[in-house]
Amino acid sequence: MAKIKITQIKSRIKCPAVQKRTLDALGLKKMHHTVVKEDTPDVMGMITRVHHLVEVTNA
Repeated sequence: MAKIKITQIKSRIKCPAVQKRTLDALGLKKMHHTVVKEDTPDVMGMITRVHHLVEVTNA
């Protein structure tokens, strides 16, 4: 399975609670924090919810 690198590029301060929980579920704790995840439909669905807060690249 392919890997993707997810980096939080914007602040979560004024985001709704649902988006904050999605960032937590992805493992993103603070600005410019990066995690590597499997490219699965579940993860891509979470990324779609917070696409304006994160940057996604191939790992």
